[in-house]
Amino acid sequence: MTATMPLLETATGSPPELTMGRLLSSWQLDVPALLLVVLLGTLYGWGVLRLGRRGEAWPPLRTAAFVLIGLGTLVAATMSALAVYDRFLFWPAAVQNVLLDLIAPLGLALGDPLRLAVRALPEGPAGRVRRAMTGRVVRLLTFPLVSTALVLATELTVYFTPYFETALAHGWLHELMYLHLLLAGALFVVPMLTHEGALPAWCTHPVRAALVFLDGVVDAVPGIVVMTHGTLIAGAWYLHHAPPWAPDVLRDQQLGGGAMISIAELVALPFLLAILVQWARTERAESAVLDRRLETELVPAAPVPGQSPGPELVRPWWETENSEVARRIRQQGPGT
Repeated sequence: MTATMPLLETATGSPPELTMGRLLSSWQLDVPALLLVVLLGTLYGWGVLRLGRRGEAWPPLRTAAFVLIGLGTLVAATMSALAVYDRFLFWPAAVQNVLLDLIAPLGLALGDPLRLAVRALPEGPAGRVRRAMTGRVVRLLTFPLVSTALVLATELTVYFTPYFETALAHGWLHELMYLHLLLAGALFVVPMLTHEGALPAWCTHPVRAALVFLDGVVDAVPGIVVMTHGTLIAGAWYLHHAPPWAPDVLRDQQLGGGAMISIAELVALPFLLAILVQWARTERAESAVLDRRLETELVPAAPVPGQSPGPELVRPWWETENSEVARRIRQQGPGT
C-alpha cells in the first residue's frame, strides 16, 4: 500500500505521475466507506448463514455478485488510486462517480438483498420490510421513470452545480456525495432485479427489458455532456491542483466524459442480460406449473348416449373450467 496522496503532495510539492503501476498499487483508507462495506457485508453474511442454519440454500452466485461486484466496486471507487488522485485529475473522479452510480448498485442488486432479508428475518421484521418496499414514498422513488430521472438529475447536479467542487474541498461532503450516488443508482437497479414485488404489476419482464435499454441510453447523457461541455467542471479547483505532468485540464475533462460513456454502455449489457435471464427462468417456472396443472386437472369426459363403451375419455381443464383463461383457449382453440 502506498502513502496517501496528501502525504505525497506535502513531501514532493506535487503528486507523482499516475502510471499503470500506481493505478494498480496506490490505495488509501476511507473510514466511512470501509464502515459501510463492513456493515453491508455483515448483514448479508448474517442472512446467508441464517438460511443455512435452517437448511435453506442461497445461490452462491448471488453472494459472489454482492461481495465481488457490489462491495468490491465500493472499495475500488473509494479507496483505490481513483480516490487517491481524484483531487488532482478529473477523469479518476469521473470514473469513481460512475462506478458508485452504476456498477456498485448493479452488483448489490444481483445479490438480491431484499429477497434475502425477507427470507432470513423473522415473520414480524420481514413483514415490515415488505411494507416498507410497498410504502408510498418508496413506491414513488423506485417507480421506473422516476428513478431513471433521479439518476440523471443526480449526475447532472454533481457536475453542473457547485456540488462537486465543494465536495472536493470538504471531506465530509465528499463522503455524502459517494452515498448520494450509490443510493440514486440503487433506487433504479435493485427493484428491477429483486424477486420481491417492489415494482408495479404492469412492470413485467418485457417492460423491464425496455426500461433497462432506455436507462442505458439515458446513462450516457451525462458523459456526453461532460465530454462536449466547453466550460471547465470544477475548473478553478483543477487548475489550481493539477500537477505539472497532468494533461490539459480541458483534455482531462474530455477523458473523464469518454470514460463515463464507455462504462455506462458497458454496464447496460450485463444489466439487460440479467433481466433476460430472469425472464427466461420465470417463463420456465410458469410452464412447469401449467404442465403440472394439465396432468392433475384433467377430468373424465361424459359418455355419449347410445355409444358403446370404449376407453375412458378425459376432457382437458379448459373445456370444463369457467375461468377467463379457459374461455380464451376455447375461443381460440387449444392448438393456437
